[in-house]
Amino acid sequence: MLQQTRVSAVIPYYERFLKKFPDVETLAAAKEQDLLAAWAGLGDYARARNVRKAAERVVEAGGFPANYDAIRALPGVGEYTAAAVASIAFGLRHAAVDGNVKRVLSRLTLDSGNVREAAERLLDPKRPGDFNQAMMELGATVCLPREPLCLLCPVAEFCAAAKSGRQSEFPARTVKGAAKRVSKEVLIVERRKSILFWQRPAASPRLAGFWELPEREHLRAAKVGERLGTFRHTIVNTQHEVTVFAATAKETGKGFVWLPIRRLHEYPLSTTARKALLQSAKL
Repeated sequence: MLQQTRVSAVIPYYERFLKKFPDVETLAAAKEQDLLAAWAGLGDYARARNVRKAAERVVEAGGFPANYDAIRALPGVGEYTAAAVASIAFGLRHAAVDGNVKRVLSRLTLDSGNVREAAERLLDPKRPGDFNQAMMELGATVCLPREPLCLLCPVAEFCAAAKSGRQSEFPARTVKGAAKRVSKEVLIVERRKSILFWQRPAASPRLAGFWELPEREHLRAAKVGERLGTFRHTIVNTQHEVTVFAATAKETGKGFVWLPIRRLHEYPLSTTARKALLQSAKL
């Protein structure tokens, strides 16, 4: 859950997730709609699907793997996660290199390239888990991206960037392209304490299985009413400006489903749909 998401934002999701799926067996047996509903709002839903697939593997194996290669083979687990789990949980010598650690090492060595070699060389073989956590914490709390706290840093005397006053140059920043702006209008069509939605197909390249509100172009015959509000939602490098309208529709056509308002929390609604419903206090 912490991939691409702040700790403060994750905590309530994490607590609710553990309450709903208290053990690996429950998670492995979970229905996809229940899983996505519990994850809704965190983004990158492939992570949620991989968590369940990994749980299935663990249940099939009769327990969690205890070596790096087996951990790395679990769905959704990359080098960093495998190294972190292997070192912290099992005391195995593998350097965990996340964004914070890369920043620390690039400043220590004045090299923004491949820092993994330096990470493996510096790793304490006797306490790899503690070392990895210390490096992560150093990057998160002291070796900050814009204003590093060099005077408080416990390794400042070894840091090439601090000695040369070049902290701001490392790690080298990549130039991002200008964000693409897209405008769209979504409709909240309510009838008998239910709201009209459509579901993205399982083969959808984005948000497969999630429920969306209809856009204005989807319901040409709808009678559009009050403008409820406008909000912005950024997905990767695209900024969506979404205007929300109340609407009525006598005919909806195929592909639309009425979902009861009191049960919306049970469905995996897209973040755009959730934000739109907040404009009308329907969530």
